[in-house]
Amino acid sequence: MKPVVAIVGRPNAGKSTLFNRLTRTRDALVDSVAGVTRDRHYGSASFNNVDFTVIDTGGFYFSDSDQFVQKTHDQVRYAITDADAIIALFDGAQGISPHDHDIVDLLRTTTKPVFFAVNKMDHIKREDSLADFYSFGIEEVFPVSAEHGHGIYELLEKVVGALPQSAPEENGEAIRLAIIGRPNVGKSSLVNRILGEERVIVSEVPGTTRDAIDTRVEVNGQKYLLIDTAGIRRKAKVHEKLEKYAVVKAMDAIARCDVALILIDAADGIVEQDIKIAGYAYEKGRACIFLLNKWDLVEKGDHTFKKYKEDLQYQASYMSYAPFLTISALTGRRVPKIFEAIETVYTQFSHQSATGPLNRIIQNATEQTEPSMFRGRRLKFFYATQIATKPPTFVCFVNYPEGVHFSYQRYLVNRIRESLGLDKVPIRLFLRKRGGEATHPRRKKKHLTKPGKKQEKRQGKKGKR
Repeated sequence: MKPVVAIVGRPNAGKSTLFNRLTRTRDALVDSVAGVTRDRHYGSASFNNVDFTVIDTGGFYFSDSDQFVQKTHDQVRYAITDADAIIALFDGAQGISPHDHDIVDLLRTTTKPVFFAVNKMDHIKREDSLADFYSFGIEEVFPVSAEHGHGIYELLEKVVGALPQSAPEENGEAIRLAIIGRPNVGKSSLVNRILGEERVIVSEVPGTTRDAIDTRVEVNGQKYLLIDTAGIRRKAKVHEKLEKYAVVKAMDAIARCDVALILIDAADGIVEQDIKIAGYAYEKGRACIFLLNKWDLVEKGDHTFKKYKEDLQYQASYMSYAPFLTISALTGRRVPKIFEAIETVYTQFSHQSATGPLNRIIQNATEQTEPSMFRGRRLKFFYATQIATKPPTFVCFVNYPEGVHFSYQRYLVNRIRESLGLDKVPIRLFLRKRGGEATHPRRKKKHLTKPGKKQEKRQGKKGKR
């Protein structure tokens, strides 16, 4: 288990910038608007061969106008509880703020090592104001610039020196799960239900989650990385810069996950935007599970489940292989069933097939249903092999790939599904030309050894010259 360092401070002090600097990523959203970060954001960092985890937190301040203040405060307190060391970040450009007094008072209640850093010390003139921060009764203050890296080395030397020795981590790959969907469909509620704590802020206000929040959890001995994402609205309705950033982060989460959990609000039914979001995961080749959330709010009939499933399969017919579950993140109903489905889907998603059995599948398929002729020539499938997993990706070598109709290619994919038991994941099949084959069935090869009459005349004229 790696030691943990939490970064705390008032809004717009540069916590997310420092987080990105330490983790050497751009995972945390950074903007001049205060209050961009609300939830705890975890990342990995390393300094002098010491690996540790960094927590970015929301700004700690008091306000009557922001309804998320108390929940953000709770997230900051959770981070302090989880941390082995704490970096309290002040804003050197703005000077001391009443909110700085609040965060210092909070940190006086902990016995964990706290390191006070004054950010945005980019100019020599600003160092004159550094003495003001000693008025808190602090023994040492570190002038830093999170944006440019000044003073970060000196700060990390002290922080890493105070960290406990990390325990060796257990082997085992974590399955990456991206929880995606429209705003306010219950993504954060599902994360909190799985973790058994309020890991991310939940509110009825759409757009509460702005960033992609990574959380590690272990269920039934299997490690998972849960990625809670911001709600993806229709492009026409996305105007604010922060919301555009949030959508970009959500799309990035889809690209790096293994399994996408697509949440749909059962009370609203299956709408067009749900299908578009599913399409994003399909285009990235991710394994998917449809979760119809808030099922406890739906009036049940004799064929309610069947109607929802038929509607989904009709609108997303290209993803008919994806499992479909009804859950309630609020009550926890059928939430454990999600991990049973994930285990099955991930096993198929990681499947590796030997070349021999795969070739027999293609041979049997082509013998049972022969491909149509292409410009008077018969199509020949020579051999097939699997070139990748996640998703399972296959290549068939053919004499004329351009002559294989898409319907026959789909037929081969279905035969691979049936034969290998890959009925719940996307499959990619590429057709390639075997080396040495003619590029066109009716195009004659040019004889380069014997020149034609016109070529002989040209050569004769050149000789006379």
